[in-house]
Amino acid sequence: MLNTVSGNVSAIATSLRQYLPFSSQQDLDITSYYRNHVAAITGAGSGMGRELAIHLAKMGCHVALSDINAEQLAQTKDLLVSYDVKVTTTVLDVSDNKAVEAWADSVMAEHGKVNFIFNNAGVALYSSVEGSSISELEWVMDINFWGVVYGTKAFLPLIKNSVKESEKENGHIINISSLFGLTAQPSQSAYNASKFAVRGFTESLRQELDIQRCGVSATCIHPGGIKTNIANSARGNDSISDLGMRSGRKAISSFNKFLKFDASAAAWIILQAAATNQPRCLIGSDAKMIDAVQRVFPARYSKVLNDVNKLSRQLKGKKRAKTANRKAAIVN
Repeated sequence: MLNTVSGNVSAIATSLRQYLPFSSQQDLDITSYYRNHVAAITGAGSGMGRELAIHLAKMGCHVALSDINAEQLAQTKDLLVSYDVKVTTTVLDVSDNKAVEAWADSVMAEHGKVNFIFNNAGVALYSSVEGSSISELEWVMDINFWGVVYGTKAFLPLIKNSVKESEKENGHIINISSLFGLTAQPSQSAYNASKFAVRGFTESLRQELDIQRCGVSATCIHPGGIKTNIANSARGNDSISDLGMRSGRKAISSFNKFLKFDASAAAWIILQAAATNQPRCLIGSDAKMIDAVQRVFPARYSKVLNDVNKLSRQLKGKKRAKTANRKAAIVN
């Protein structure tokens, strides 16, 4: 079995080498795409949202920032004081459609135009399907999916008008899905559902914008494990213990171990993806490999990934055993 799994992984990496650029993408000069434009960002109080704001400000892009956490939002604004750009902030619950619409109107009133919307705000829930309540499912969908829909709907006509008024204006909608918008995982049914929905919504939107040739496009972002606060703010319950998984603080601790990719580097990749009009952007080798496995084994990817994980644990166990034996031999 182990030889079979190892062979499968090798075959995947070989046949899809051109699709799996595990090395970092070479930096592109994208300053001109963003300079003197206006970007709106949800979830800008921390993580990728904050890093997007910093990168954009460095390139001379004015920013309209929103977050549900007023204190963290203020901290992000303070980080931008040295840049020669206009920064506005709004405390916002993206699950409130009217509030999002009002924010979009205020961005136009304060900045005079808007070119980009980064629908970045998101939350996580760990629970089995059976153990999750309807209110928990609604909480995730209201923020992760409907928040993206509200942001897109509120800003799209404004972005179109801004682009239409000048040939020098660029326009783009950037929606954050996830690695879990490509493959499903146990204990993540609500999160999976919301992120799969973002993917379908954004891909359909992009096709419509391409047909319209309006100068505005859309990109769907699929990050892997990014170092953000999403694990610490996640909700969950003990139902996942029935799946043999840790719950409570142990679940959050395990989740945080998965979050390894630097948020600043992830934000820069997102900005490059939008500037080069990529339809889809995968961030991190974990997202790229798992997406490739899903493409090669669409009906069996979960089994293949489980087999690979088992192989990895066995190899790590053997390595630890060898290390322990070596130390014991030295002592003796």
